Amino acid sequence: MRVIIADDEPLARNKMRVMLKTEQGVQVLAECQNGAETVQALRAYKPDLLFLDIRMPDLDGFEVLSEMPQSEMPIVVFTTGYDKHAVRAFEAQALDYLLKPFDQERLHQAVERARAELLKTKDREAAQHILRYLSETGMQFASGRRLIVKTGGRVLFLSFDEIDWVEAAANYVRIYVGKQAYLLRKGIGEIAERLDPVQFIRIHRSAIVNVQKIKELQPVNSGEYIVVLKDGKELPCSRGYRSGLQELVDRTL
Repeated sequence: MRVIIADDEPLARNKMRVMLKTEQGVQVLAECQNGAETVQALRAYKPDLLFLDIRMPDLDGFEVLSEMPQSEMPIVVFTTGYDKHAVRAFEAQALDYLLKPFDQERLHQAVERARAELLKTKDREAAQHILRYLSETGMQFASGRRLIVKTGGRVLFLSFDEIDWVEAAANYVRIYVGKQAYLLRKGIGEIAERLDPVQFIRIHRSAIVNVQKIKELQPVNSGEYIVVLKDGKELPCSRGYRSGLQELVDRTL
C-alpha cells in the first residue's frame, strides 16, 4: 500500500514514518510539510493512502482535498489534535480520523481499514472492467470450450457440454442450460459460427441443439424430424436444415 504523510510538524511526520515501518506491505512515498507540497505529491505519486493533518500552512487538509479531482482521490485518513473537525472530515469522505496522540494499535486499525477498502475498490474496478468488455463484445470464447456470457449483471462461464440448445428471439438468443435460460444480445447466426459444429447442429432458423442432449428423433412427414431432448423438450427440424440432421443420423448408423 503506497502512502503519503502530510503534516507540518517534523516530529509528527517522523513518528508516523517509524510506526508505519512496522505495518506489513506499506511503502511511504513522500512526506509533506504543507498543503502545496501535499497537492504536488498527490499528483506526482498517486498514492493509495494519504495520512493528512488538518492544520497546515498554505492549504489546510480540506483545501488540499478540494484541489484533487474525485477520480484521483486516494483513501484519506485525517490526523489531528482537534476533535471538532471530525464531522467535516467524514463529510469529506475520509475513511478514518486519528486524534493525536494515537498509539500503534490505533494506527494499525486505520491501516487495516484502508487495506480492506483498497481491496474492495480494486475488486469493483476489475468487475467493472470485465463487464465493460463483455458489454462491447457480448460473448467471447474462453479456453476449455466455454462461452463467457454477461447476463443480469453477472458473468457466466458456460461449458459447451452444459448447453442444451439455443433459441433465436428477435435480436437476441436464449441459451438453455438445464432449467435456466440466459438472454444474450446476439444473432443466432453468430452463435452458430462460434459453437463447435461437431457438437452443435442447427435444426431450424431459430434453434441450435447440442447433439449430446438429443434423446431421439421422431420422423414426421416428408422425411422431417421432431428432435426430442433428454429433458423431454421437443423441437421441430425444418426442411431447410434437414440435411445436417440427416448427416448426423448417417454418421451414427
